[in-house]
Amino acid sequence: DMDAKYNRKMQALREEMDLRRKTEIHELEERKNNQISELMRKHEGAFGDIKNYYSDITAKNMSLISLLKEQVEEMKKKEIVLEKEKTDVLLQNKELTEPLQQAQEQVAELQKKLARYDKDKEILMNSKARLKVTQKELKDLQWEHEVLEQRFSKVQAERDELYQKFTKAINEVQQKTGFKNLLLERKLQGLLSLLEQKEVELGEVVAVSNLDPSALSVVSHKLKDVLHSKNDTIQDLQLQLARVCKAHNDMLQTFEAKLTAFGIPLDNLGFQPLAFPLPGQ
Repeated sequence: DMDAKYNRKMQALREEMDLRRKTEIHELEERKNNQISELMRKHEGAFGDIKNYYSDITAKNMSLISLLKEQVEEMKKKEIVLEKEKTDVLLQNKELTEPLQQAQEQVAELQKKLARYDKDKEILMNSKARLKVTQKELKDLQWEHEVLEQRFSKVQAERDELYQKFTKAINEVQQKTGFKNLLLERKLQGLLSLLEQKEVELGEVVAVSNLDPSALSVVSHKLKDVLHSKNDTIQDLQLQLARVCKAHNDMLQTFEAKLTAFGIPLDNLGFQPLAFPLPGQ
């Protein structure tokens, strides 16, 4: 651009100088011709004055030409200087190209960093918002934890109290059940012993008395009735014993379920289910 600008200036200046020179030369020629014509029309006597005048004009023209030559030389010198400046500017442009490229790369990198910064800033804002929500949730959870701890302490106290009550109740029931089972078992054993004794006595009586078959049949029927009655009594006692055992075992299962619900281990319970007197009942 600078080269084209100075070329245009040089061209315009040259055209202006040529036009001025041509104009001045044309004016000088016209003036000279007019003077020559006038001098030739007047008389030959003024030839000396015209010659002197023409000599002065020529001297002036020579001076003007010399001046123009000096201006041309000066313009050439300026042109050389401008060419040198142009070369320097091109060299500077070439030297600035690489820093400019580096600066453009830095600008692109900074733009990427700015985009990442905006994204990180948005992520940070979202994280702060989530942190506030999490802190609020943490406070709520801490409050719930305190409430649950208080409830847990209360439940533990209730569990200990229930454990003591259940233990006391189980001991009482076990004592009563064990005593009742012992009484029933002793009574059952007594009835069985009595039945065996009666059967032995009956056998001896039959063997000694030599009863007739009809009397023996009557006695046998009576004995069967007595045995049937005794058997019914034994079955009733066994059923009562089975009911007591079942009630004991059901209460024990309920107690174990309560202990499991309250998180109490069953290792040290110390109670065992009672066996039924009749298998399969």
